[in-house]
Amino acid sequence: MQIITLNVNGVRAAARKGFFQWLPTQAADIVCIQELKAQRSDLDQEMSAPAGYHGYFHFAEKKGYSGVGIYCRDKPDNVIEGIGIEEIDQEGRFLLADFGDLSVVSLYLPSGSSGDHRQASKFFFMEHFFPILQELIAQGRHILLCGDWNIAHQQIDLKNWRGNQKNSGFLPEERAWLTRVFDEIGYVDVFRKLNPDPDHYTWWSNRGQAWAKNVGWRIDYQIATPEIASKAREAEIYKESRFSDHAPLIIHYDYS
Repeated sequence: MQIITLNVNGVRAAARKGFFQWLPTQAADIVCIQELKAQRSDLDQEMSAPAGYHGYFHFAEKKGYSGVGIYCRDKPDNVIEGIGIEEIDQEGRFLLADFGDLSVVSLYLPSGSSGDHRQASKFFFMEHFFPILQELIAQGRHILLCGDWNIAHQQIDLKNWRGNQKNSGFLPEERAWLTRVFDEIGYVDVFRKLNPDPDHYTWWSNRGQAWAKNVGWRIDYQIATPEIASKAREAEIYKESRFSDHAPLIIHYDYS
């Protein structure tokens, strides 16, 4: 099973940059995308359901903002949009699809970088999402949460960690919360399980020469329950083409 997750930073922009030409060259079974910046009426056939895939989406109410999607080769048994909290769900941040005993989530946590009001929204999301993470794992299903969590967990996960300790995405409270997701609830950071090395990032600022100099952040994850995480065999951050300011995170699992 091959799973891809990518914050597309606008699905129409990613389409113009060749994302949907690249996708058929991959053997992905499930593709999770975030930050659609689109409504249903904005999607053409290719964006709605790329060749060989079914498409499911949770759109934000605000036009040109947020939104998540899942492309999958097999039709899911069940699809859930949102977590049941209006303030969060109106921004289109959570989409769950069930395949047998596996649940795959496309997830997009708020960014707090645009001001205190958005950081407050991020903390609100984290507070209310934590018990949902507990509920998901308590179901006894295999869970795979794919997406842009907007948090770099450890110093190894961003280049300039010293200068970002007071910035959204690397605040002590955010990092501690993610530690609780792993240590207290029991989820696994699949990429980090496979690759303990530094200098692997999934997002680069458009300022300066961040991409060229690999001054990035690892804020996109595949986070899984232990059994499915134990079946991960290979992880890649794809950087040969750029479809977004994020890079696709591709993980192969020995799982059918």
